[in-house]
Amino acid sequence: MHTGGMRHAVSEQPVDEGHPTETHAADDRELTPTARGRTARPEPDCPVEVALAAVSGRWTTLVLRELMGGPLGFSELRERLPELSAKVLSQRLRELGERGLVSVERRRGFPVRTSYSLTGSGRALRPLLIELYATGEALLTMEPSMGVRRPMGN
Repeated sequence: MHTGGMRHAVSEQPVDEGHPTETHAADDRELTPTARGRTARPEPDCPVEVALAAVSGRWTTLVLRELMGGPLGFSELRERLPELSAKVLSQRLRELGERGLVSVERRRGFPVRTSYSLTGSGRALRPLLIELYATGEALLTMEPSMGVRRPMGN
């Protein structure tokens, strides 16, 4: 019968192999210029995860796109995105506000006027949105079927 204590596999790794959560892409300094992105699972402070979370949600990129041109009222956003329901627009604006990407200004009077504008963090998403668009165009050119929606399970 073995009476010795159990040893953890990670503690048996040679010291020069690096942190056990680092991925094989950790050496690509363009993909992961800092240690924050070199983990083996998504972490809340990973810059890629932060950027993706900022633009996540159906209609979010379109709302951000419209606000890139300057402050807009709720009705103006509805006019520019007529297929977006008032309920979903309200949800997206609230979420973007909670993420620190959109600020709200309410002006006194009747009716109360509300204006939505991008914060500095929201404006900082412009290059990401431009690159996402360019990448999507390139993918559609390489694989046109990527733009075709297929029913789930087929």
